[in-house]
Amino acid sequence: MTTEDKQLTLDRRYLRMASIWAENSYCVRRKVGAILVKDKMIISDGFNGTPSGFENVCEDDNDTTKPYVLHAEANAITKVARSNNSSEGSTLYITASPCLECAKLIIQSGIKRVVFNELYRISDGIDLLRRAGVEVVQVTI
Repeated sequence: MTTEDKQLTLDRRYLRMASIWAENSYCVRRKVGAILVKDKMIISDGFNGTPSGFENVCEDDNDTTKPYVLHAEANAITKVARSNNSSEGSTLYITASPCLECAKLIIQSGIKRVVFNELYRISDGIDLLRRAGVEVVQVTI
């Protein structure tokens, strides 16, 4: 098995884990999960949802996502920031490609690689990551 084959196998495993983690989300419209990996160890995880202490309702009566709902990537990044770990040089596995705002957080947190499954309808987050030199890979699971 080549190095590329081994990496693809690991990428698919971590993406499946992110997909399972997405099941924790209370959001109805879209459930997104994220796993942050460094040196083959999971150092953080996240899923989209409301901030701590808020009711677990992501959409309003019109089925529109509430403006304060956090994305899975933001939850994983802020969670690692509160720990003793560093996201510098890590890989972020996400079930859907990141938005522009999350891309900014990814760049600033030192994440060097982003692997996602589903392409979001807007690609400006991916464009910004690539511009910043972050490796971005789409992998189907």
